[in-house]
Amino acid sequence: ARGFSFGFIGSVILLLVNLVVIMKYEWFGFSDGLRAVPTAFVMVGLWWIGFAQIPLRRLPEERLVRARTNLVRKGYDELRKAWRSLRKDRNTVAFLVSFFCYNAGVQAVLFLASTFAEKELNFSSTGLIVLVLILQIVAIGGAWASAKLSGKKGNKFSIMLMLLIWTGICIVGYFVQTGADFYFLAAAVGLVMGGIQSLSRATYAKFLPENTPDTASYFSFYDVMDKVSTVMGTFVFGFVEQITGGMRNSVMALAVFFIISVIVLGTVTVRRMKTA
Repeated sequence: ARGFSFGFIGSVILLLVNLVVIMKYEWFGFSDGLRAVPTAFVMVGLWWIGFAQIPLRRLPEERLVRARTNLVRKGYDELRKAWRSLRKDRNTVAFLVSFFCYNAGVQAVLFLASTFAEKELNFSSTGLIVLVLILQIVAIGGAWASAKLSGKKGNKFSIMLMLLIWTGICIVGYFVQTGADFYFLAAAVGLVMGGIQSLSRATYAKFLPENTPDTASYFSFYDVMDKVSTVMGTFVFGFVEQITGGMRNSVMALAVFFIISVIVLGTVTVRRMKTA
């Protein structure tokens, strides 16, 4: 949770710097804001390179082993090995099913919130910028608060509570009519955005066999599920809009993902797998 909070803090700082460059373009010698945008992208790259030096210099070196097989094939082999281990434990599989469903909803909301605001509520570019800032700033405290809650009530309780909030967000999003209301809704999204992401990873770690040497393989499998569920969520959002003619129906469809997740997660006991 601390890592996610720091990440949101960093994103807010860089976003504010780039906004100054784009909106006050004349200060930096640009003829218009559009010409300042490429500079903002370069600043992002420099930001990554600069802060990457901290882990690159401080983390211990890994022992390199020359692969005897094709690296792509080796990667798929590791994923299959992780899945063969995970599927032996129905409890862990149930958690992954729940994660797949609610992550599809979460990522769809995060990716398409600004599109919804622009199409359904006629947000201006400035309004969309404010929207992104609200999401990021509130998420800083949300990640921290979720960690505190999980420390007192446990990971499962905390995730289920956040899923109920996500469900409520989708229902309210269906009826929201004004920009001011949507800003409050964005604050609610930010509150549970960082928390659900950090707690999901932390909870998944609690299922893995103790002292397993294959941590990277297990989390690679988790990341693949993350990306596939993201595709699923955004596809469902777009598909429902296409067949119904409105993004509000898409938002309500995402609530189904969260409801299914709550039901499945209710059957899960957070404990380590019995076998690797």
